[in-house]
Amino acid sequence: MKKKVLIIGGAGFIGYYLTKYLAENTDYKITIADNFFRGKMDEDLRKVVAHNDIKVIKADLTEAVYFQAFEKDYDQVYMLASVVGVDYTTSIPNEIIRINTALIFNTLEWLKTTKVKRTLFTSTSECYAGAVEAFNYKIPTPEEVPLTISDIKHPRFTYAVTKMLGESGFHNYAKVFGFENVIVRYHNVYGPRMGFKHVIPHLAQRFIKGEAPFKVYGHDQTRAFCYIDDAVQGTVDAMEKGGNGETYHIGTQEEITIEDLIKHSGEVMGYKGTYENAPTYPGSVSRRCPDITKAKKELNYQPKVNWKKGVTKTMEWYADYINSGKKVYE
Repeated sequence: MKKKVLIIGGAGFIGYYLTKYLAENTDYKITIADNFFRGKMDEDLRKVVAHNDIKVIKADLTEAVYFQAFEKDYDQVYMLASVVGVDYTTSIPNEIIRINTALIFNTLEWLKTTKVKRTLFTSTSECYAGAVEAFNYKIPTPEEVPLTISDIKHPRFTYAVTKMLGESGFHNYAKVFGFENVIVRYHNVYGPRMGFKHVIPHLAQRFIKGEAPFKVYGHDQTRAFCYIDDAVQGTVDAMEKGGNGETYHIGTQEEITIEDLIKHSGEVMGYKGTYENAPTYPGSVSRRCPDITKAKKELNYQPKVNWKKGVTKTMEWYADYINSGKKVYE
């Protein structure tokens, strides 16, 4: 019998690829729920839905009443819905708090009325953004590092604060109301179709606009980027094989500098100009790389896409999209 799966946030960046991945596996009967923040179901998602008999629920899940459209007996519920993006945290921090908190609370209050067997909440490495800086925790960083925010007043951390709330909420509601739960913390997931409020799409836009000299903000900061295909595989592995109540890092240990990222992106985009180092964005940490030993051991998680290959594919997709004259979406 097929597993009944609900993907909350199924039209978003990771949600779309997760929906597509599960749809290609005949073991699942899929429902996706989303508010279609970008305006409508795009052509890619429409094809996946049409070809795989996927149920679509359009709903503003910050309002509890819309949960009445859901069934009560899903085998698996993926909770991906949230507002994310550094630009949003600085421009609408109040909305980050309002929307993400409402999504989490309403989902948990609905779950306690259901017979849902297992949930997965998607979190972020931003939750311990201050741990390495303040306490000199080791890098690559394991899951047991304390969740730490360095400046609770800074709008940059509003997203992280809501993800901490979600982690605590899902773990504790699961214990009280008898469903299983697993957490995944994503580390810099990227790829085609991720919107335009993130670092790699920003780079594509800036190169196309002809910025020169090209400013390298935070050139010596490091990150470990995870291509979307690897992120989705790790997410499904965590849902299917992860221990109840456990947390897993989903990412890679290919730690590179922002300068590495930008100059490789420039090569892909055919940039021949000069580069100029510039200050980093406020609140940005100097170094981040996950220890993925636990995911490798318990989930057999093995990321496969080298960062240069993934960035090349992503930059080429954005260049084609922008140059085609299509509308830049959020």
